[in-house]
Amino acid sequence: MASVVKPTLQWADGRRRLVAGGVWDLSTARLLNTRLPKVAAPEGSDPVAMDLSGVDRLDTAGAWLLERVRRRFAAGGRDVSFVRVPDAFTELIQDMQKVDIDRMPPPLRPRPVVNLLNNTGKVTFDLIHESLLLLNFLGLVLITLGKVVANPRRLRVASTVYHMEATGIKAMLIVGLLSFLIGVVLAYQGAQQLAEFGAQIFVVDLLGVSILRELGVLLTAIMVAGRSGSAFTAQIGTMKVNQEVDALETLGLDPIEVLVIPRVVALMITMPLLVFFADIVGLVGGAMVASAALGIDYGAFLNRLQDAVTLNTFFSGLVKAPVFAFVIGMVGCFQGLRVTGSAESVGRQTTQSVVQSIMLVLVLDAGFSVLFAEIGF
Repeated sequence: MASVVKPTLQWADGRRRLVAGGVWDLSTARLLNTRLPKVAAPEGSDPVAMDLSGVDRLDTAGAWLLERVRRRFAAGGRDVSFVRVPDAFTELIQDMQKVDIDRMPPPLRPRPVVNLLNNTGKVTFDLIHESLLLLNFLGLVLITLGKVVANPRRLRVASTVYHMEATGIKAMLIVGLLSFLIGVVLAYQGAQQLAEFGAQIFVVDLLGVSILRELGVLLTAIMVAGRSGSAFTAQIGTMKVNQEVDALETLGLDPIEVLVIPRVVALMITMPLLVFFADIVGLVGGAMVASAALGIDYGAFLNRLQDAVTLNTFFSGLVKAPVFAFVIGMVGCFQGLRVTGSAESVGRQTTQSVVQSIMLVLVLDAGFSVLFAEIGF
């Protein structure tokens, strides 16, 4: 099975026959290009036979690498020939022997317009491919989540509680600080603009509607995507690198059920609580500025806040939280499972996770805004 994957080139018959095996194509060309210069010709003037009977797959790149070895030996005065060439590769080997490297056409000049179109097409194709993979993963998560709901004993409670602590309690400090500062900034900026019309009291309306309806949940989601979503990707990605995910599958365990569902469920539980906490802290920050800079005492602030906002205003922000949490958790785990086995891949997929999560959160937030406007919520 190893010969089907890894290309080989070994001496046999007292270094008179060079036996090639495995896959010789574009996928292995880089590996071969580093190995072939180390294959030295034997001493003497005996002819050398290059045996290709063990080659499983060959394309133009692999055939040219073999021809380069033949020409290097021939340049040293050795008689080199290909033997036992499979019928499927005979014509390709013969074509490579006819190539005159000195008469190769010069490289094409850069064409900015063509390159732009090529890059645009590549980005579009990659985006569609990525979207389809994510949609497929969404289906897997929903099916597995349905099985867990139908049989709650399948939910790994200890793992879920652990992730609730990591994504909820440990995130309160940074989320609270961000929300407090946003409330302070909104109050100051709103007061400066409303002061021109003598309507400073309406800064309470500005704070209540903007924080409870949009900013509280949106900023919390962005913070969670950067903190918890990236952590999910890094954790699962490291498990992929260490082959722990493969070990789970070998044991007959479903990685979606073991790794993804506890993280997604934990985030869906803690996100609404974080949003509620962010709303309160943001309003407290705004109330402190309103009291210090505008002379609006806390009692007047609360009275005006009750007139400015309704339960619909509060719940319109809170109802988005579990949806955003599901998307952030799903994308984080999806990118973690896509890690290919290197530290570089972990970093790349972690960055991709944060970018995708924030983009999808913004798209969903826009969709919620249109939906709530249509139904008058």
